[in-house]
Amino acid sequence: MEKNVVILITFCLYLFVMLGIGMYFYFKTKNLSDYILGGRGLGKWVTSLSAQASDMSGWLLMGLPGAAFLGGVSNSVWIAIGLAIGTYFNWKIIAKKLRTYTEKFDNSITLSSYFENRFEDQSRILRVASSIFILIFFLFYTASSFVAGGKLLNSVFNIKYSTAVLIGTVVIITYTFLGGFLAVCWTDLIQGILMFFAIVALPIMVVKGATAEIGALNFNLSIINGSRDVISEVGFLSFWNTDALAGVGGGITVAIISIISSIAWGLGYFGQPHILVRFMAVKNPEEIKDSRLIAMIWVIISLTGAVLIGVLGRSVLEGTLNNLQGTLATLEAGSTEYVNITNQMSYIQNLDGEYVFMELVMRYTPVLISGVLLSAILAAVMSTADSQLLVTASSISEDLYRGILRKNASEKELVWVSRFTIILVAVCAYCIAMDPNNSSVLALVAYAWAGFGATFGPVVLMSLFYRKMTGKAALAGMITGGVTTIIWKSLATHFPQVVLFGLYEIVPGFLLALLVIYIVSSLDQKGQQVMANKFKKMNL
Repeated sequence: MEKNVVILITFCLYLFVMLGIGMYFYFKTKNLSDYILGGRGLGKWVTSLSAQASDMSGWLLMGLPGAAFLGGVSNSVWIAIGLAIGTYFNWKIIAKKLRTYTEKFDNSITLSSYFENRFEDQSRILRVASSIFILIFFLFYTASSFVAGGKLLNSVFNIKYSTAVLIGTVVIITYTFLGGFLAVCWTDLIQGILMFFAIVALPIMVVKGATAEIGALNFNLSIINGSRDVISEVGFLSFWNTDALAGVGGGITVAIISIISSIAWGLGYFGQPHILVRFMAVKNPEEIKDSRLIAMIWVIISLTGAVLIGVLGRSVLEGTLNNLQGTLATLEAGSTEYVNITNQMSYIQNLDGEYVFMELVMRYTPVLISGVLLSAILAAVMSTADSQLLVTASSISEDLYRGILRKNASEKELVWVSRFTIILVAVCAYCIAMDPNNSSVLALVAYAWAGFGATFGPVVLMSLFYRKMTGKAALAGMITGGVTTIIWKSLATHFPQVVLFGLYEIVPGFLLALLVIYIVSSLDQKGQQVMANKFKKMNL
């Protein structure tokens, strides 16, 4: 049986199981709280693996290995470090407190409703503003998952990219539409386990297979043609190569900005709605400590594996190129074998870095394992896209539809509004994924991650730890963070020669939002007193 046929059968079995879970929870969903938050009934294993699987998405198996493949350890390890630190502090200082506060403040079931209840916002403007930002940035985040799915099916089955994206979109819509939050969380549990297996197993198989094929792996590498950037110019395994960077466009400043920008990914965790909602849904807040341990083990091993896959891929393909070059020198120019080898070399030299995981799977894994490992990419794609669609749907149905348009809407009506919102948002994200300029998984994720981190992160942090924070400050901080992210990204795109704009947009957005929140709260003495009295009355 051909390898592609076996992989297709594996994909179909995997998708069948996911859809089956969606159907099961369709009959378990009784009201909007069940559909959006699972009735706050998540155990520690489902909470931890669901949060991390929805966090990492397709970029864990495609975007991060691609960054390591093109730029080496120095271009990816700082991102991994930042994400690991951010994961820890998100579980350590946010999870339990957010779970408690969202239940205390009128049993809030969405981030937007929590903001409204926490700050006693009678105007409902906080709901509207947060819903708008959620919609904007989740369109790009969801599109990144669709791009990853399209690249997977395009690479493995040579399906037209647009068709491949459409197939993945339809499956994700279907089981999210049916089962809601519980379906998403239980599929995420399975997907998190599958992703973990893939990220651990593949490097072992590659080392074994590649060593037998091309001899000892070489990590002191030159640059593959067409994949140069500032970091990779100066050392593939450079961890902090500021001396070499001194002679490359901006010198030490570039190195510092690159490192700060990479570590700053960790700030994004405090504002990701699809991760924070897992904390809100925990059944027993006392289990969060155990969930944190599970999550950290998963994250550290997974991030290490992702970087290692990129490094191994670079080494393997560089070694393959060297072998092909040696063979080519012995052949007659123009012969059939000469042309074949030339085509193979051209393919490797122009390989999109985000295809490296799939390339290694197809080269070095047995046929039955290939389907399982490639299904892990589907798992990564689906585990994030479904979460994002559900959070967006909850924001529209709970915060806009019931909050503004139909205050007396029935629970059944709200569930169906959520379901149809999922379809609408998915269609919009599909259109973004079809744009050739949005074909990088990591670039799309980076923009959305920064948007959420800067828009909601400072507001969430301050709302939990600064009791005098006011509703006016929350709105000002939210707008400052979101707008700064959008403007900074635009400036970086239009003025790439300005070194400062190379700073990841989450940094200025996050810091400015924190500053604005503190200043506006300090100026609103009446609002501060109201908040202080509220916390005192609630014994918080």
